[in-house]
Amino acid sequence: MKYFSIILLIASITMLTSFKPAIQTGPFDDYPVYSGNDLGVQYSPAETIFKVWAPKASTVKLRLYNAGNGGEAISTADMQQAGNGVWQLIIKQDLKNKYYTFQVMQDGKWLQERPDIYARAVGINGNRGMVVDLSSTNPANWRDDKKPPFKEATDAIIYETHIRDISIDPNSGIANKGKFLGLTETGTKSPDGEATGLDHLKELGVTHVHLLPAFDFNSVDETKPQANQYNWGYDPLNYNVPEGSYSTDPYDGNVRIKEFKQMVQALHKNGQRVILDVVYNHTSDINNSNFSQFAPGYFYRQNPDGSYSNATGCGNEVASERAMVRKFMIESVVYWAKEYHLDGFRFDLMGVHDIETMNQISEALHKIDPTIIIYGEGWTAGNSPMPETLRAVKKNASKLNHIAVFSDDIRDGIKGGWGDLKEKGFVSGGDGKTESVKFGIVASTPNNQINYKAVNYSNLPWAAEPFQTITYVSCHDDNTLFDRLKISNPNATEADLIKMDKLANAIVLTSQGIAFLHSGAEMLRTKQGVANSYNSPDSINQIDWSRKTKYKAVFEYYKGLIALRKNHPAFRMPSTAMIQANLKFIDSGNPNLIVYQISDNANGDSWKNILVILNGNTTSQPVNLPAGKWTLAADENTIKEDGIKTIDGSNLEIPATTAYILYAN
Repeated sequence: MKYFSIILLIASITMLTSFKPAIQTGPFDDYPVYSGNDLGVQYSPAETIFKVWAPKASTVKLRLYNAGNGGEAISTADMQQAGNGVWQLIIKQDLKNKYYTFQVMQDGKWLQERPDIYARAVGINGNRGMVVDLSSTNPANWRDDKKPPFKEATDAIIYETHIRDISIDPNSGIANKGKFLGLTETGTKSPDGEATGLDHLKELGVTHVHLLPAFDFNSVDETKPQANQYNWGYDPLNYNVPEGSYSTDPYDGNVRIKEFKQMVQALHKNGQRVILDVVYNHTSDINNSNFSQFAPGYFYRQNPDGSYSNATGCGNEVASERAMVRKFMIESVVYWAKEYHLDGFRFDLMGVHDIETMNQISEALHKIDPTIIIYGEGWTAGNSPMPETLRAVKKNASKLNHIAVFSDDIRDGIKGGWGDLKEKGFVSGGDGKTESVKFGIVASTPNNQINYKAVNYSNLPWAAEPFQTITYVSCHDDNTLFDRLKISNPNATEADLIKMDKLANAIVLTSQGIAFLHSGAEMLRTKQGVANSYNSPDSINQIDWSRKTKYKAVFEYYKGLIALRKNHPAFRMPSTAMIQANLKFIDSGNPNLIVYQISDNANGDSWKNILVILNGNTTSQPVNLPAGKWTLAADENTIKEDGIKTIDGSNLEIPATTAYILYAN
């Protein structure tokens, strides 16, 4: 979820005109902090321990049920205070697969009956927690699950997709359409015989699959699968539980857990690591959230006047800086990383969170696995009472510890600004975009060949190292790349649009930083002009697998670019010092023509010197080549690493809207 997706909501935000110099916690300063790591439900066959943090409660009741919905409670018991705001109850029975709720009385009022915020298993629609034996949810050979090899963050080629989108097309050939298990099936093909789903990902060659929110979210009624409801999932309900509508049986709390694990296991076996999109910046609402049933107000940030602040554009923002909120966020991602073997996390509206919390999250995750990738949106959707100097926003990226942020600089330099859909970008001949693209090519790191005054959004480099930048041109937000190019170039032919599209991701896949692709871009995905498709039907959001056949040449081009990036480490240098030493821009004398050379077998590359030429002009352009015997490895149609042809002479004509990649040894 990005600022453009919720721009209509932002219009209603009351902007603050002044800030106090520090974060204000107000009435929550005296709330106790619990340091233990055992909140929630701890199961064993001999006993189950229930613990919740409800610091201002006068009474807390625990109810047990036989099912996740319907029926009367089979028992009700009062919990006991255990210090530091914690309430506890130990039941010495085997409660496996029993369902439960808590209910808090505070200030003489009973709050809603809900699961705890740490719930790891729930029943239908997440209204009751479930006592789960997590070991029994492990698929066969889960202990032997091995992550694909991975070293540097800049080696990642991330593919962002949605559980439902990738398999729901009637022609996907996938049996478990719209389910976690849809991404476990191999051998699936479209009617044209093209690989789909899991096999498609392997064929394409991406290293990481980024899943849009797949925790238990609020907007889909799991009791009505026939209704074909759709949502991106940016409305959290139960943070530590997989979404039930993606399981084959949302009534049994075990099923969604096991099937999520099966999906991760299958992706790992297929060669892809798995990243989960997480949404700790806001909840689906305030009054009905689980947070509000245990510590009303505490989990949300307030304005100086006591009203709820709204930097998310969704009516609330989570107060990550408060001790028990920070604790929850850290323990939640650690749980996902350990229990589900996840390889990365993408933080929605990460700019709402404070830098300290994000750095503690990074430290905790990298203790588990140093190769876990963490990145997020380095912006907010509105103003916040938290001073900007403390926020995990793009301009503070260098203060973040091994955390990357999305580069809207290169994104909008390539295709045009997000605020004006008719604005042309570098790939469609737009003027004044070259420095923004160059800024992205060096992954937002310091570079004395960039004219920062001409960069669209940043007048200074914001990344200290290239692994702090996500290099991309499109994602689930806004129009797909192909749709956006159509809108901003209404008179262009399809052939012209295809050239623009290929040039756009040729820039992404040869730039420094962490490469990121929107699923379906490799087959010119369209959402039929719908930008904010968060609740649009499958007909808008699904991957249309017939386009893989129709645009097979585009798919092969993307596949070739991905292989080129994987085979040539010069395009993914791990340090700023290495980029500064080896990558030099060459003045082409043409404002819409970018030429740069990567020299001296950079980052151990087998190619001694690499020349990248990006022609954003709508006409062909001459280029004077540096001295040397050059081999053309990529043109507007073909990627061929052993050479399309050798170049005789020092002059080369570059076709309109084209990327050329050459090498010399």
